[in-house]
Amino acid sequence: MVPDHSLCALIAGPAARSPESTALWVDGSSWSYAALDERSRRFAAGLVGLGVGPGERVAFWLPNGLAYLALLFACARIGAIAVAVNTRFRAEEVGDIIGRSGARVLALAPGFRGIDFPSILARVDPARLEKLDAVVQCGSGVLPASAPLPSRARRLSEDELAAGPPLDSVTASGAAGVAIFTTSGTTRAPKFVLHGQAGIARHARDVARRFELDAPDAASLQALPLCGVFGFSQAMATFAAGRPLALMSAFDAEEAVRLVARHRLTHAIGTDDMLERMADSAASGQLASLRFAAYASFARGTRDDLARRLEGGGTRLVGLYGMSELLALYAAQRPGDPVEVRARPGGFPVSADAAIRISDPETGQIKAPGEPGMLELKGPSAMLGYFGDEEATRAAVSADGYVRTGDLGLALGDGSFIFLARMGDALRLGGFLVSPREIEDFLEEEPSIAAAQVVGIPDPGGAKPVAFVRLTPGSRLDEAAVIDRCRDRLARHKVPVRVFALDVFPVTVGPNGTKIQRNKLRDTAIELLDRGRP
Repeated sequence: MVPDHSLCALIAGPAARSPESTALWVDGSSWSYAALDERSRRFAAGLVGLGVGPGERVAFWLPNGLAYLALLFACARIGAIAVAVNTRFRAEEVGDIIGRSGARVLALAPGFRGIDFPSILARVDPARLEKLDAVVQCGSGVLPASAPLPSRARRLSEDELAAGPPLDSVTASGAAGVAIFTTSGTTRAPKFVLHGQAGIARHARDVARRFELDAPDAASLQALPLCGVFGFSQAMATFAAGRPLALMSAFDAEEAVRLVARHRLTHAIGTDDMLERMADSAASGQLASLRFAAYASFARGTRDDLARRLEGGGTRLVGLYGMSELLALYAAQRPGDPVEVRARPGGFPVSADAAIRISDPETGQIKAPGEPGMLELKGPSAMLGYFGDEEATRAAVSADGYVRTGDLGLALGDGSFIFLARMGDALRLGGFLVSPREIEDFLEEEPSIAAAQVVGIPDPGGAKPVAFVRLTPGSRLDEAAVIDRCRDRLARHKVPVRVFALDVFPVTVGPNGTKIQRNKLRDTAIELLDRGRP
């Protein structure tokens, strides 16, 4: 019997209750819960044979696929820790993560999308790879013999790892760490966010109930990378419900639409741009089965228009909130609320044991509902801490267990909250803390403006807002008219001192979505203003 607090219970439970029920559609194949569970138990036995024990790390430099999931649940069974490595990462990032985590095993997919894994490894400092005892090659590709690896490191295929009899025992406790995700911070090296078995399992069950993933006909589209908490949390919730997951190794809007139609998928979770591209690609009726969609907006703010568009086809779109330290899907809006409410990022925590408060980022004083400040959140999905960095953990988590998110938000008094912006993106204008989204939304009401981003720049009289806009096709920017309209309708301290048009906004593509590079916009604003001064 697999204990409920173990992460591997999410697939072992359905495998015992309904062994032939579908767990995965992936790469044109169907895998039952029983088959996925057996594959993971064989991997678990293989990892034990390599000498991997409780608390030791296995680096996952893998795309979405059967191998990723089976290895994850194998690590959970033996108490090892899966360390996520984005396939987009290159030598510096890969070497840093493998080296600082002290990974004993590296799993990679040499044949994935033409990525030159040997060349990347060749540029990694050999000292960072010195603790590797084995490399597991997943999929059809094979590393050449010349690939630079420690001389003692065994090389084996995933089939060789799974060649022995399956392991039935579970050695991990619920309090044990099981997954590390990287997150950026104020330091050069990313932090390692460590999550525990019981916390992930509990969160998965909470999400499954809130999103009604446990409905008899529910089936999910999984297009987000498992190496990020956004995709990871969705997959775990679907398994907690014992329902099938259509897994994509990389997002393609047209293929995503085909998967929805072929498998009658009912749930989709993604970024706003992913869902918008699916809506653009879908022919009439192709998304008819999709009744629930949830999104995080990394680049565009609220998406009332997208919510209304999907609602016309029968899909209810809700806004979300999550972060690496609390897992994705920490909170969600209610599908029954008006579209302008449920499209907002934030919502009600999925766990009954979660708690929200808003603090003044400078004094720490707790603010009243409706007053903006820093979101402080806690709940069963909170991280165990930053792996190998107790000082950073103490700085991020209060003595009473709240995670200081570094996000600007406000509580509404009904148990929900609204995410406004990252604190680093929030603007201190005229002595007030202002979300840039407030100004951006106003600018986007202008017919000529398709999208807007607002940043703050230093000024002797206090920070000033500068706006960057993308214009609608065929439009020209009348900067003076835009600023005059802002002066007429906005508080004086919110009026942009300049408005610049760009063809595209600078972005970073990560495992959780595409994010606007506000630092680059800020630097560009300073440069353009300096250039215009005498």
